[in-house]
Amino acid sequence: MPDPIFSDLYQDTEHLIWAPTEQVRRRGRERARRTQLAAGLAAAVAVAVVATGVVLARPDAAPPPVPPATVEPITPTPAPTPSSTPSAEPSASGTPTPSRTAGEPVASIGGGPTSRPPSRTIPAAATLQLADLPAGFRMSTDTDGDWSLQTVSMLCANPAPALDVNQVAIREVAFHASGDSVVQRITRHSGTSAAEVMRRVRRLATDCEPNRPGDSVSILADSLGGDDGLLVGSESEGTPARWLVVRQGDLVTQLFVDRQTTPTEARRLARSVANRLCAGTDTC
Repeated sequence: MPDPIFSDLYQDTEHLIWAPTEQVRRRGRERARRTQLAAGLAAAVAVAVVATGVVLARPDAAPPPVPPATVEPITPTPAPTPSSTPSAEPSASGTPTPSRTAGEPVASIGGGPTSRPPSRTIPAAATLQLADLPAGFRMSTDTDGDWSLQTVSMLCANPAPALDVNQVAIREVAFHASGDSVVQRITRHSGTSAAEVMRRVRRLATDCEPNRPGDSVSILADSLGGDDGLLVGSESEGTPARWLVVRQGDLVTQLFVDRQTTPTEARRLARSVANRLCAGTDTC
């Protein structure tokens, strides 16, 4: 009879069916292998953690490779559009010179000749000076009276051409001496009108149809000085008169001179007049 201590155990296991011995041994071996494999994996993980800590702790160890960053394409910035505003460019001497703007003529850069509007003034230096006349004359601003060449048209029966073509400026001056006077008028004309004025002076002198017998208007001398120069004479009732007309650039001057002025005297005076006009025009 079994021992009383094991009687309960015997009763519980009396009807159990026990697995064959070989099957029990196989299960034991499989369980042992699983236990060894789990222990090996745990050891490997522990070694890897320690090794990683050592690598991070070593200052001379190379850091782990960093994955390459994504590089975005750079869009090139377009070059600035050239401005139409003039900009300063250094010259050979280092002094800035103005650049050409859009639409500006090349000749205007660096002080070249340009087409500019005429000045609205005439400088005093453009008039005849006391040094150009014989001693004894004095300068005056008293230019009153009907002395201009236009008044000679009163001697003509036919209409006379006007001489104030596109006139933009005027200056007058007078020189008086004992028993003698020289009165000067300078006019500035726009465009090429100064040359037209000289053509009209010639027409006035050559086309005049006298009102009365003995009256006359004529050209006494030509090509006296400047760009163009004339000595125009008239006579009315036996009294002569003389005008010296000179053009320089866009300036035209007429001088009421002595009634006995000869072509030789007129030529000498015309040279001085033309030189003085250069102070008022850039064509000289």
